[in-house]
Amino acid sequence: MTAILTETLTLLLIEDDDGDAFLVEELLKQAVAPPRIFRARSLREARQKLTPAVQCVLVDLNLPDASRLEALEGVLAVAAPHTAVLALTGVSDVHVGVSAVQSGAQDYLVKGDVDARLLARSIRYAMERKRADLAQLKLVQAELTAKENARLESALLPDPLLRTTSIEHLTRYLPGSGGTLAGDFFDTVQTPDGAVHLVIGDVCGHGPDEAALGVALRIAWRTLVLAGQTGDTLLRTLDTLLRAERNAPEIFTTLCMATVDPGLSHARMRVVGHPPPVLVRDGVVEVVDGTPSGPPLGIFPDAEWSVIDVPLGGEWTMMLYTDGLIEAAVGEPSGSLGVEGLVDLVREHGGIDLDRLIRHVGRLSDDLAVLMVRRRGP
Repeated sequence: MTAILTETLTLLLIEDDDGDAFLVEELLKQAVAPPRIFRARSLREARQKLTPAVQCVLVDLNLPDASRLEALEGVLAVAAPHTAVLALTGVSDVHVGVSAVQSGAQDYLVKGDVDARLLARSIRYAMERKRADLAQLKLVQAELTAKENARLESALLPDPLLRTTSIEHLTRYLPGSGGTLAGDFFDTVQTPDGAVHLVIGDVCGHGPDEAALGVALRIAWRTLVLAGQTGDTLLRTLDTLLRAERNAPEIFTTLCMATVDPGLSHARMRVVGHPPPVLVRDGVVEVVDGTPSGPPLGIFPDAEWSVIDVPLGGEWTMMLYTDGLIEAAVGEPSGSLGVEGLVDLVREHGGIDLDRLIRHVGRLSDDLAVLMVRRRGP
């Protein structure tokens, strides 16, 4: 009866006995599409011939330089994780075949009980089981990655520590077009004196390392604010932390810090190489003048940042954002929104409506994080 192998496979047969090897090769010649077979007589020779082109390995568990599961372990060490492995045992070693499957082989065969159809079916089964194992592994890895990303996002974008009901606090976060997590972060803390402290930052780059660095900076910022540290002392501490934790010297971080006084009518800002905040005061839309007030963190060890005093008045809205918002694609394929386009869009909308604003931006090339606080008049 014709063996069931309908595609031309590349197999490696590891067998020191010429008679057993001849039998396997003859049985596989009966397949609809006989496979290409390479033979090795020892584990050492097999390691030289086991290339990525090999789709399935048939390994005798009694080799001159390895016996029983030692032979299997030697093959798995080289073949894993992409190649199916089929163990060949003698009639008296059936229990060894079971142990081989438990140790990582996809199936086993007793050499004295093999015919062409059984051999072909076992090879196909071993390969399908290997594919299923790989698919399951990828699924588990994807689930773990999703959970880790969720934990990182939660740490990057925390709930505000805000007691006052006199201001409205809104945030938004959207991943970039690549869907990878980046180092955008924000936070809001109200200290016992009633002052409201805001920060939004962006670690350059994308991926879990940058996200983890953003988490570290965000937590450090909150801790320092709660401990009463503000201004240049806080920024220099963050700069030191960034230099200690980054995995490459070219990694830098931009951020914008604002402290709104307890009366909620005045703000002091430091814009650290970051895009300028947008303000709406008495219906007038503008960006904060004098930005940036200094370079990003992680570039100059002796950097200084000037303070920007911003009168707010009785009714105002302040929007801090990362550059993913102004770099969003608009108009021509190479066009981006830009700061002026953002201000024009806010004016067109008659104020800052975050959801409406985000709906109007185009495809994101970077993560987008927005933090908005609003104080309404009496």
